[in-house]
Formats: sequence, C-alpha cells, structure tokens
Amino acid sequence: MHCLVDRESGNTRLSRKIIRIKRTMKRIVVAFFTCMAAMLALAQTPAAMIDKCVTAINASGGATADYSITTAQGTSKGSIAMQGNKFRVISSDAKCWYDGKTQWSWSPLTGEVNITTPTADELQMTNPIAAAQHFKANFNMKKAKAKTANTYVIKLTPKNKKDNIKTLWLYFDQTTSLLRTARFEMSDKSVYTLKITGYKHKSLPGSTFTFDKSQVPAGTQVVDLR
Repeated sequence: MHCLVDRESGNTRLSRKIIRIKRTMKRIVVAFFTCMAAMLALAQTPAAMIDKCVTAINASGGATADYSITTAQGTSKGSIAMQGNKFRVISSDAKCWYDGKTQWSWSPLTGEVNITTPTADELQMTNPIAAAQHFKANFNMKKAKAKTANTYVIKLTPKNKKDNIKTLWLYFDQTTSLLRTARFEMSDKSVYTLKITGYKHKSLPGSTFTFDKSQVPAGTQVVDLR
C-alpha cells in the first residue's frame, strides 16, 4: 500500500511537471509571435508605406477622391482622379488633365487652356504619384508617433535645406494604406493642409485624363505651348 501511494504521488508530481512545461511552452510561443508581430510592424518603413499607397490607388485600375486644401486665406475644394502616372484635378481654382504625356491646364486667372509637355520637375507640383516619388528621393523620412489609432504618420524633411518645404507630415490609414492628410509647413512659416476623402476605386477610361471642354467656359481659348 505504501508503495502504491508513493507511485501515485510520483505520477501526480509527473503530471504537474508536464502541465508546467506545457504552460511554459505556451508562454514562449505567445511571446515569440508577439515579438514577430512587433518586428513586422517595425519593418513597415516610411518608403514602403508610400509604395503601398501608390499600389492601393492603382489596385482597381485607378481611383477618384475629393480633396480640400486649407491655408490662412481659406479653403479650396475639388476632386481628383488618378491612374498610374495619369491624373485629373477639377476645382473652381484650376482644372488640369494629364494623360501621361500631354497636360492641359485651365485657370480663371488666365482664362485660357494651356497645352504643355511637362517636365519631371513640373509634374511633381501637380501629379500626386510623381510627388510621392519625389519625396522618397529628395526627403529624409522617418515614422512619427500617431495620435489616433489606425494611423501611420511619416515626417519628411528636405535634404536640400533651401527647399521651400520645411517639414511635411503625411497621415495614412493603416487599413487601406491610403493617404488621408498631408500638412506642409513652409520655410516662410505658412502652412498648407491637404485632406483627401471619399476614395472610390474604379477602372477609369483614357478620356478621363484628356481635356474636356465642357469643364471650362464656352469659347475658352486653347493655347498650344509645346
């Protein structure tokens, strides 16, 4: 009987030891995957986030969205369509179409449509995709702390200290990888805030990115500057 009790006690001790080992292994596995998740989060570099944004825009053959630009003088609103290196911007302040080679621009200040073949530098001022590539090449980028959940923030500072932009902040939706807000802090201390809403993914026809005369006043002069 005494031997039986000892044998049972030994079995009980062995069972408890196995349970402790299993619990310890479970903790190790959980800790491992937690570390892996943290490492993957850190691996999301600012440049990779910008690339993901471009990919997300082109995922369904293009995208349209609404935007607003706010300055000390007020707010301007409009719409934008994007597909690869093509784009269209429509607002009361300006209208612009670019089909990948030719650009048509209208402004109420000139009252005419100008046709040009923009340079790479000129496209950086109007084409969101070209601007993204410009920032990657000419700005120092680092991830910044987000104040709201599901937001990825990038702080950019120009490599050229003479650049008109002092600091640029980009705010991305981490679920969609799409840009939501861009805050430009200029060297003259002025601030421009761009907000993008209402993204719609769709396959856009080529005519979307060529001049549409119905979007400008009737009789508007078209000047070919190529």
